[in-house]
Amino acid sequence: MRPFSMKCTFLLLGTCCFIIFTFLYGLCNKNNLRNQNHTVPLNNWKSDFSLSVMLKQTLQIEASCSLRKAVRNDPLFRKSFRFLVPVLQWMGSFNKPTWENLKNDAPPYGWKGLPIDVVETTLSLLNSSRLVQRGLPDRCVRCAVVGNGGILRGSKQGKNIDSHDFVFRVNGAVISGFEEDVGTKISFYGFTVNTMTHALRWYKKDGFTKVPQGPDIKYIFIPSDLRDYVMLDAALQGRTVPSGRDKGDKPWNYFGHKTPDSFKILHPTFIAYVTKSFLHSPQLTDVRTRHLYMPSTGALMLLTALHTCDQVSAYGFITSNYAAFSDHYYDPKHKPLKFYTNHDMRMESRLWEALHLRNIMKLYQRSKDK
Repeated sequence: MRPFSMKCTFLLLGTCCFIIFTFLYGLCNKNNLRNQNHTVPLNNWKSDFSLSVMLKQTLQIEASCSLRKAVRNDPLFRKSFRFLVPVLQWMGSFNKPTWENLKNDAPPYGWKGLPIDVVETTLSLLNSSRLVQRGLPDRCVRCAVVGNGGILRGSKQGKNIDSHDFVFRVNGAVISGFEEDVGTKISFYGFTVNTMTHALRWYKKDGFTKVPQGPDIKYIFIPSDLRDYVMLDAALQGRTVPSGRDKGDKPWNYFGHKTPDSFKILHPTFIAYVTKSFLHSPQLTDVRTRHLYMPSTGALMLLTALHTCDQVSAYGFITSNYAAFSDHYYDPKHKPLKFYTNHDMRMESRLWEALHLRNIMKLYQRSKDK
């Protein structure tokens, strides 16, 4: 009787797995058909998932503190979040079907205009699609995402920020002299090569003299154009940048000498999905601005955390009373926040406040200093 029982058990398990996969496959097709006519592409992302990967993500134990519970119970946001969309690119992301899906959409939403050999070679060096190592399956992973907004100056939030399991920082993340307000911990540094190099020039006088470096820091590239893939490829191979605007640059001058597992790059389909679902600005429908617009670096890192961590707190992000504070916490004197065509910061502000009010994340806010 024991062999027969074991066979029944495996047959039942296999049947359940088949049903789950079939349901997910049908759901993916339905959602792709629903979104195929939008300005921002929402590409077919099923090709990135083998059956085993999809089942592993579907059946994994969810931490009791997970924000996903709040999402499922929220009538507004439960239809917006799609946690199965891949967040990162890796060696398993590149194949012929995915290339065909992404080759017609320009970065950051696809691979249009990118040499196929550059994309394939770069991704072949990335051996993991995971951003956070959870440890125990039901461990509650708490993340802080730290922007550079002036609201942090004098906030004394440094200890609160550093108490999180992982801390994301972006662009001109000045630490020295502001430890009490912004903390010192850095787990992930997010950027495009353009925003990183500009930050090193623009904020040098404010104290941003080099990109954060450390043995535990991981670097998250945002693939805004070919430049990001070329820099990442050079960093992964430990060689100088061979071509393009950064030709001759030594990646180790930015990041130190790091192993390949220290580098990550967001998936174009993830950027397309979060743009369409959360940050679909009117600027995308204007022929004068749609080629310029994309979500800000901070927004993409915050949405990355919301799709990766169990609990997320945002510090230094734009709030409704942004005019009360300087543009950056490290500005030597008050400098009003300026709005540019490439981002829609007011829309991002409304999104963060809505997510905060619905207990999906925590947004640090305070009134104007007296």
